[in-house]
Amino acid sequence: MNRHASTAEAQARRMRNALWGLFIGDALAMPAHWFYSLKNIRQCFNGRIGGYEAPPHPHPESFMVGMTYHPDVETANRLGRNYDILHGHARFYDTPYSSPAFQRLERESEHGNRVPGLEDRFHYHHGLAAGENTLAAHLVRVLLRSVIRVGRYDPQDFLDGFVAHLTTPGKNRDPYTEIYLRRWFENYSRGLPPHACAELQRNAWSIGSHGGVIRPLILAMLVESAYQGLGFAIEHQCLTHRSENVASSLGILVPLLNSLVRGADPVEAISLYAKLIRIPRITGEELFAAYREHGGPDNIPKDEMWQLHVKLDDAPYAVIRLARQHAEPEVIRHLLATACYPEHGLPLLLYLIMKHNLDVAESLLANANAGGDNVHRGMIMGLIVGASNDDLPTHLMEGLADRAELKTEIDAFVRIALQGDAI
Repeated sequence: MNRHASTAEAQARRMRNALWGLFIGDALAMPAHWFYSLKNIRQCFNGRIGGYEAPPHPHPESFMVGMTYHPDVETANRLGRNYDILHGHARFYDTPYSSPAFQRLERESEHGNRVPGLEDRFHYHHGLAAGENTLAAHLVRVLLRSVIRVGRYDPQDFLDGFVAHLTTPGKNRDPYTEIYLRRWFENYSRGLPPHACAELQRNAWSIGSHGGVIRPLILAMLVESAYQGLGFAIEHQCLTHRSENVASSLGILVPLLNSLVRGADPVEAISLYAKLIRIPRITGEELFAAYREHGGPDNIPKDEMWQLHVKLDDAPYAVIRLARQHAEPEVIRHLLATACYPEHGLPLLLYLIMKHNLDVAESLLANANAGGDNVHRGMIMGLIVGASNDDLPTHLMEGLADRAELKTEIDAFVRIALQGDAI
């Protein structure tokens, strides 16, 4: 095999491994998604998650019940736009077109949000089985299939598939519908054009979340240069997440993933790009304390919330030193929050990768057992650690519920990416 062919095959393998890593990281983390208490994880999973598991019932910290979704039903009907993205899961939500099935009677101690009684605290991914992927990962597959169908990236085709996936009954088995999706479809129901339906981070803070990083990061693999990849990534981000913090994270992750796919030494590359990160001045424990003090993050005044998340340290992030000098209990939750915010999650996921010496299984299991927004953080982490390795654990690939379909989609997407004309 000539050198060019060998390089192309190595690049294809790293792309495939990155995408497999994403789906593995999602499914491993799913059962402990939004567990903020590490003690609760230990109690619910016999000490720790060691592989694929089904989500338990009840979820002791779940506040999915009562989350709001308020589309403009009258306008949507007049425009012929389907607004129902909840379908059989509507019983968990506060909506204008279904009756609430549960009452929120008390406050949960970890995050301060109102929750129902313990037996009615349904898991965010209630009904999924071990090895199944969440809605977030299925929306990644919507992007993959769009690229495969058209032969390149077409934003309108993606949006058509995005709307169809969420509004077609039976397509989505996952009850958890992130706030960005609910706000997107609220705007869609009011008649906004699809390319302008994304909510602003300044209006709903959790728009600035890990979920906005995932698909843009994958899209960036369709082009050769990180320079151009970042531009297309941010364009795609703005279709669903209008967030300063998401864009900042992509500014680190796009060139990092680009360099890994093209054969850079993973330790050197991760260390190099980590130095561009500035970690938050407020620690994870301080952030959670503020949530509890205000009775949940939605009760924190906007100006105060902004300061909590955008005030960053001045020093470059020395991830290798942190991994060498600090054990996981000192970092997880204490220094870096496990919530959905990438200013905490990006340095945390790089720390876990380095702490576990780039080992795919160990680092992704460490992420699963860290809880919080481990699902979306785990998908990003899976892309990075997958692209850092030539081989993936076979049992983790075979344990995915949709492994056959995933293989077909991953292989087809990678073939199109390597052709070099997919944008």
